[in-house]
Amino acid sequence: MNLTKSLIAWYLQNKRDLPWRHTINPYHIWLSEIMLQQTRVAQGMPYYFAFTSAFPTVFDLANASEEQVLKLWQGLGYYSRARNLHQTAQYVAFELDGIFPNNYNDLIKLKGIGDYTAAAIASFSFNENVPVVDGNVFRVLSRYFDIETDIANASAKKEFAALAYELMPKDNPAIFNQAMMEFGAIQCVPKNPDCSICVLNSGCLALKLNKVNQLPVKSKKAKAKNRFFNYVIFSDANENSIIQKRSDKGIWHNLYEFPLIESENEIDFDVFSDELLRRNFIQNPITSISELNEISQIHKLTHQHLHIKFWKVNVTETLENALEIETLKTFPFPIVIFNFIEKHWP
Repeated sequence: MNLTKSLIAWYLQNKRDLPWRHTINPYHIWLSEIMLQQTRVAQGMPYYFAFTSAFPTVFDLANASEEQVLKLWQGLGYYSRARNLHQTAQYVAFELDGIFPNNYNDLIKLKGIGDYTAAAIASFSFNENVPVVDGNVFRVLSRYFDIETDIANASAKKEFAALAYELMPKDNPAIFNQAMMEFGAIQCVPKNPDCSICVLNSGCLALKLNKVNQLPVKSKKAKAKNRFFNYVIFSDANENSIIQKRSDKGIWHNLYEFPLIESENEIDFDVFSDELLRRNFIQNPITSISELNEISQIHKLTHQHLHIKFWKVNVTETLENALEIETLKTFPFPIVIFNFIEKHWP
C-alpha cells in the first residue's frame, strides 16, 4: 500500500476544522504552534483566539507589556513559552520589519523556536520541504515500520525526520506534515488505538507483530522532584493583601504570587508560625493564623510536584503596598494561585 497517499486521503476526510488551518500567515501559524507545545488543542484554542483578538499582528504583540502577555497566557502553563513569544515578536517587529523568516534555517534561530516549530512554520506557511517530527509522528512511523529506536535519544529525531522526508510529497509537504500529525492525534493514539478501522492497518508492522502498545520505545523520565510551597495570605483591616513578583529563574518566572515559605517537607502549624515570625515579611502585628486545609493540593509540573498550601494570616491596621482584590486579580499569576483568589477570597 502507499502510506503517503492513504494518509493524505484520510486527512482530507477526517481532519479537524482548526482556525490556524485556514491561513498561511506565519504569525498565526507561529502562535498556534507555540501554544500547542505540551498543550492539548481543546485547551489551547481559547488562548489562540484571545491572542489573535488582543494582538492581531506581530506589532501588536511586540508593543504589549510582558505582564499583558503573561496575564493573557495565564493557565496555559510553561510560561517561558510566553516570555519567548513576546521577545521573538519584538525581534520580528523591530528588527525584521514584521516579516518572519521564510525558511527553516532562519526560523530556528529565533528565540523559543526549535526543530519542530521551525519545520511547522516553514512547511505550513512557505511550503518548504522539511518534515515536522513530534510525538505523533514518532508514534505513527515507529508502529508502521516497527522501529524500536528509543525516541528519548537525541539521534532519534534525525532518523525519523529522514524517513518522513522520504515519504513526503515534495510538491505539497504541508499537507503531508498536517496529515501525519493529525493521524497520530486522533487515530494512531498512544493507548489502545482502534486498529480495526485504521486505513494503514494492512501495512502496519506493529499490528502484524502485536506490538502496537509497545511502540514507540521511550525510556522513562527521571522521577519528579517534590517541593513544598506555603503561601502566606496576609489580610489587613481592609481585607487587602500583598503579593510579590517571582524574579528567580525557573518555574513561574516574572509571574506574581503571595509571600512564600518553601520547605523541604510538609510543615505543621507550629513550624509555619515559627518560620513566619523568623521571615519578618511585615511589620504589622499578627492577630490570627489559620491553615486552609481544604484547599491544599498537589500541582504537577513536568519535572516537579508542588505541594501547595495556603495559610491565612490576619493582621492589624493596613499593610504597606497592599492591594484590593479587584486590582490584585489583574496581575498575572500561576493558575493554581489565581484559582485560589477566584474561589476562596477573602
